[in-house]
Amino acid sequence: MLVVTGCGNAAETKNETQTNGGTASAPAGADKTTLTIANATDIESFDTHNNNNTMSEAVLVNVFDYLLKNDDEQNKVPVLATSWEQVNDTTWRLKLREGVKFHNGDPFTAADVKFSLERVAKDTTLKQNTYYKHIKEVNVIDDYTVDIITETPDPIMLNRLSRMGAGILPSKYIEENGMEAFLKAPVGTGPYKFSKWTKDDRIELVKNADYFGGTPKWENVVFRSIPEASTRVSELLTGGVDIAAGVPATDIARIDGVDGLSVEQAKIQRVLHIIMRMTEGSITADPKVREAIDLAIDNQVIIDSIAGGAGIPTRTSVTPGNFGSDPSLYDTFEYDQERARALLKEAGYENGAKVSFSASVQYKEVAEVVAAMLTDVGFEVNLEILEASSFSEKLNSKKFNELFLLGVGNSLFDASNNYNRFKKENAAGETDYNNPEVEELLQSALQNMDLADREKQYQKVQQQFTVDRPTIYLYQMKGIYGVGAGISYTPRLDEMYYAEDITLK
Repeated sequence: MLVVTGCGNAAETKNETQTNGGTASAPAGADKTTLTIANATDIESFDTHNNNNTMSEAVLVNVFDYLLKNDDEQNKVPVLATSWEQVNDTTWRLKLREGVKFHNGDPFTAADVKFSLERVAKDTTLKQNTYYKHIKEVNVIDDYTVDIITETPDPIMLNRLSRMGAGILPSKYIEENGMEAFLKAPVGTGPYKFSKWTKDDRIELVKNADYFGGTPKWENVVFRSIPEASTRVSELLTGGVDIAAGVPATDIARIDGVDGLSVEQAKIQRVLHIIMRMTEGSITADPKVREAIDLAIDNQVIIDSIAGGAGIPTRTSVTPGNFGSDPSLYDTFEYDQERARALLKEAGYENGAKVSFSASVQYKEVAEVVAAMLTDVGFEVNLEILEASSFSEKLNSKKFNELFLLGVGNSLFDASNNYNRFKKENAAGETDYNNPEVEELLQSALQNMDLADREKQYQKVQQQFTVDRPTIYLYQMKGIYGVGAGISYTPRLDEMYYAEDITLK
């Protein structure tokens, strides 16, 4: 039995925020000074410390700068920091760029670095706090030099400083006006300034003519939230957007058949997986049930039928190119329907095992195929498809039942990112996963400066996950993007949209 439920469209009640910092942008195609990008979901907020999804970061990198960032080959390059050195295991010294101004004219100094990093490190209510809470303090040496002091050794500090959560905020502006005022009129140092946000519809940015990196290429950059893939494709075909993310494989030929339009494909960090609740008393607390779910799913069929072959099956989310990957678990999966049925009987569910399964509308087709596969081996699936904002709300409040489908990226390029939600303190109330051996490995690896040993620790965790199965990995996704006429765009592995890297042909 397959039951499908849903929820209302959050876009029906839009919240609009606007400042006097810019004007509404023209539709894509009306002029080529405006770049318009269509995503499946909206950002969570303009607080770079309080977002927890890749699509939020992909937008915010145009407004807020990091101290350093990753280039196309994941090398660290200067942004607001011009140089850095590790003084000892718990201290990093950074030299800061001079002459940088925030969008409101305030100068960027070491005080802003101290304010930003200590805020995300000390405020436990922020979604990025768990990645930065080991920062003990930031010492201001002078206006353009800081020392970042950590409680324990941190082998990936530079990774942390080049990702969401480490965006630099204007300390004076926020201290004088408050965070609520800042969120209504956000200010960064990036190449584009905030103009307008109509929640669940669009974000409009205007160029920052005083950007330290030179005059931005675009007058306006617009990010539109369009949950339905078919609508994103239609907007691309009619010139409503210049780039459409998440193009279905079935629409590739349709786009390629239009003069001037093209499709760009590339591996992305995102791995699609099914996370399971292991709370005592829940059906998925039984390891036999979790194994049955794993064996019931044919990963390759999903890749071929839904993703059009644009995916790689995997039994780990730490894919090649990330520190700590285990190649033996990549490009492989387990599938055995008969064994899945037998396991359900052994677990005492001969007459059907009822499970709830939730997914965002952007993964609707994948969720439906998975639900059908589970039904084939004896599960009764209550499939809940949610609008993106409703899914995000339920995710953040840890209200999912037995199963939910999630696509998770990795802006840290380190295995630690993939296991943050499975550490005991974070798993409580969501998966309730608790393996003392895994917990010890994860906690030790966070401060292990012996990289060879640290790599082995994460590989042990991955092997143990194939036994415990707190989550079932489906496949590493490939990004499929529709690109409009006259636009030159190369997708990034980390899924960031740096508007300055997107140019006219």
